[in-house]
Amino acid sequence: MRKSKSGFTVLELVIVILFVSLAVVLFFVQKMNIDAMSRDDQRKTAINAMYYSLEEGFFTKNGYYPEEISEDNLTTMDPALFTDPSGINLGEDGSSYSYQPANCEDGKCREYTLRAVLEKEEDYIKKNRSS
Repeated sequence: MRKSKSGFTVLELVIVILFVSLAVVLFFVQKMNIDAMSRDDQRKTAINAMYYSLEEGFFTKNGYYPEEISEDNLTTMDPALFTDPSGINLGEDGSSYSYQPANCEDGKCREYTLRAVLEKEEDYIKKNRSS
């Protein structure tokens, strides 16, 4: 009679290693997607804060929109929201946020467009409420 050897065959080990490797890869791909969606949500929150600060704060008080926005003229919102998730401030090269004023005369604008470049969706855009 033969004695049975205990242990795993090479084929069994290879299959287990492949399965574990696949699980690890899937985990990290999902984690990257979730992280990107979280950054997109942060960008949308910041654009919404700028929009409501422009509409309810600045425009209501002044009757026009500014040529540039910053923490100096949008005092009703958290200044940290001017910095995108990659650490770049609104107006700097590479920022995922942009403010484009329109129909401006003597520093007073009638329209604007706020935009956030998102990773997992189309750009998030908010335009002025008043015309």
